[in-house]
Amino acid sequence: MKLDLLFIVAHPDDVELGAAGTILKHKKEGKKVGIIDLTRGELGTRGTVETRKQEASDAAQILDLDVRENLGIKDGFFKNDEEHQLKVIAAIRKYQPEIVITNAYEDRHPDHGRACGLVNDACFLSGLTKIETIENNNTQKAWRPRLLLHLIQDTYIKPDIVIDISEFMDQKLAAIRAYKTQFFVEGVNIDDAPTYISNPAFMDLIIGRTREYGRSIQVDHAEGFLSKKILGVNSLFDLL
Repeated sequence: MKLDLLFIVAHPDDVELGAAGTILKHKKEGKKVGIIDLTRGELGTRGTVETRKQEASDAAQILDLDVRENLGIKDGFFKNDEEHQLKVIAAIRKYQPEIVITNAYEDRHPDHGRACGLVNDACFLSGLTKIETIENNNTQKAWRPRLLLHLIQDTYIKPDIVIDISEFMDQKLAAIRAYKTQFFVEGVNIDDAPTYISNPAFMDLIIGRTREYGRSIQVDHAEGFLSKKILGVNSLFDLL
């Protein structure tokens, strides 16, 4: 299946936190959207691999994803090396996305910056015909996405682009709360192994961030993204 938009991120829940509204908006426009989680998030203090898998599936249904896969790379210890690059290259070539979005350049969690570098390099290398990858006993065709963007995660970074998600804010929060072992959900015990992200104040931070980005473009809620590439438009009026 060819996708229009593919997220490739370190952990299940990274995309929901940073871009759930953007997914919902593009799905409404008829785009095909998928997520590839690099790891199972097995080092997370709360929950298990099994509960995280179910939560990712529940969130995928809320987001109406066309595809969600997990590469099963080792949480916390993956590297930007040939072995891992080839796994990501194969995924890119499998879905041939026009746009890839990955983790922030740097963040509180070291996996996020590491995933950023890995996906950045894989997107370039995926376009080189002399790198061979195989799927179902067939050699994959080289493919390079037209655009690579990055989430803004826990660490604040001024965005290069913001997208109005006001219409989809409730669904975004529902997708995040699908990870009920990870985040505060009313009626769920959070006293067992409390963490930075299970604190109710963390959800306030997520909402506050979308309000801040929304205010910059005079809407209620928005999500922000980063680009290392200069972004072009056909007309100045596309910016209005």
